[in-house]
Amino acid sequence: MPYLIGFGIVIVAIALIVTFWYITVPVVLLAVLAWVTPKVVRRVMKKRYFASEAFAAHKAEIAGLTAEHNEVTQYVDEIRQRGSFEIGASATGRHAHLAKFENTSAHNYKRERNVAEYAASNVHNCSLQVVRNAAGNPIKYVTKYFDIKANEESLADVEALGESIASLEAAIENLAVRESQIVGMVNPPAFIMKYYADEFMDQVGVELSPVFVPYPEYRFEYVSAGGNSSQRTVIKMDTATIDAIVEFLGQSIKFRQSAAGQRALMTAKLRTFIKDRDGWQCRTCAASVRVEPNLLLEVDHIMPISRGGLTQEGNLQTLCWRCNRAKSNKVFAA
Repeated sequence: MPYLIGFGIVIVAIALIVTFWYITVPVVLLAVLAWVTPKVVRRVMKKRYFASEAFAAHKAEIAGLTAEHNEVTQYVDEIRQRGSFEIGASATGRHAHLAKFENTSAHNYKRERNVAEYAASNVHNCSLQVVRNAAGNPIKYVTKYFDIKANEESLADVEALGESIASLEAAIENLAVRESQIVGMVNPPAFIMKYYADEFMDQVGVELSPVFVPYPEYRFEYVSAGGNSSQRTVIKMDTATIDAIVEFLGQSIKFRQSAAGQRALMTAKLRTFIKDRDGWQCRTCAASVRVEPNLLLEVDHIMPISRGGLTQEGNLQTLCWRCNRAKSNKVFAA
């Protein structure tokens, strides 16, 4: 009898193995093939498309547009490198680098706790009430606690930040429009843009910019004594916030009857006004969005602020990116 039981177990085991081999293995193989085959097919189709005469012809047709796109890409990098993207600083941690913090609690009682960040100049450690007040009146509190004074020097710094942010935003948006136009003119198969978008841009010769807008962020942060709780208010220095700070400082300066209070202050609204006034046309080379819909236009101080120029309508002009780039190079070389 034991021999019969053992024999039966062997038979069942063999049956399971055969069943697995003839049913499960083919199913697994089919699943693997179903997953791999589309990728292989797509790669073959991709190689054929990029090697086709039609693609080569499209690439030649857009060569001029691609070259100009790449010039704007380089200009974006220049804006990022020369731009000013910081204003003000909190004094709460100005000497934090001189100390070293350690949590020396016994192992059994040590907990993961919220720790105040003292070394960062963009973080103001404060009471819970200040954090909440900053959320309700961000412009007043960010200027007060990050030492952005209502004087001409601070106003010039804020305007420089606004110029850098606005120029970078416009240039990056312009690149996106150009890239969309390039894709539309070539009109590649849908699967190319779905799976090989970056390779497509590389094949047509487009240099993709890794630059993004580095909006400064200022934080009001409360951390309880034991580190068990924390709250924060974050103020992002985007165009709307910068415009609000410019207007806030301008009103304060004007209230003090400073000469600077009589000048117009650079805001997004003023930039649009100057471009409208100049007919959306470069004052130097006469390039216009009517002729070049993708033309990147910027508002320039005729006499730079760094040399005493004011943000007044008479000292502002519309320039295309090429003319503004050429003028900036001359200013920096001087």
